[in-house]
Amino acid sequence: MLLQIGDVRGDLHLHTTWSDGTAGVREMRAAAAARGYAYLAVTDHSQALRMTGGLDAEKLARQWAEFDEIASEAIEGTPPRLLRGLEVDILKDGALDLDDASIERLDLVVVSVHSHLDLPQAQQTARVIRALQHPGVHVLAHPTGRLIGVREGIALDLDAVFEAAAARGVAVECNASPYRLDLGDVELARAAAAGCRVVINTDAHAVAGLDDMRFGVTTARRAWLTADRVVNTWAWPQLEAFLAKRG
Repeated sequence: MLLQIGDVRGDLHLHTTWSDGTAGVREMRAAAAARGYAYLAVTDHSQALRMTGGLDAEKLARQWAEFDEIASEAIEGTPPRLLRGLEVDILKDGALDLDDASIERLDLVVVSVHSHLDLPQAQQTARVIRALQHPGVHVLAHPTGRLIGVREGIALDLDAVFEAAAARGVAVECNASPYRLDLGDVELARAAAAGCRVVINTDAHAVAGLDDMRFGVTTARRAWLTADRVVNTWAWPQLEAFLAKRG
């Protein structure tokens, strides 16, 4: 059976007021609980995106202290498991915008391109593949970087990227934001055919953004994806095993 919205157990890419979101961690956790989610990852931006108030190691430590406080607080509904994540920028040379010691302490590492969008295809592809080879990486977010009606995606050999992601066990994202829908249905089908795991995330910057999950599910259905191919439909033990991979 094709993926259904009810199969989704959590969101693994969203932002809070720790970077450029408009809602705090408590609000996003409560909204996830109201949606019946079993888990969610807070993945604010890393320090390279200074205009977003991105996090360095020191700011991450302060965020994690807040997580510990929030995890002990009662809320209406069943509290989802709160995962320590970060959307880490892929730098121009393919290095990651965070030190390895901090990466090892994260529950979830999402990587993405936000800069140097005009690199030639060969250089852009090599850059992304180098990032995927880092042992701490779990998810490649909005792989083409497109913004619908604003800019085209980066020049990227997607088949080479999908091959690298599948080999490393890195999931590729269907970003459910209606401004992105990245990967789209055709690209998702290609990723699945290449053996990639897929994750559908909202990239929400506000509570209302969590409702965009339906657009990602629709896109995945158009790519003929079933729930077993989608990481954030998994029960916690299976997701925990995926997150535990380091290399």
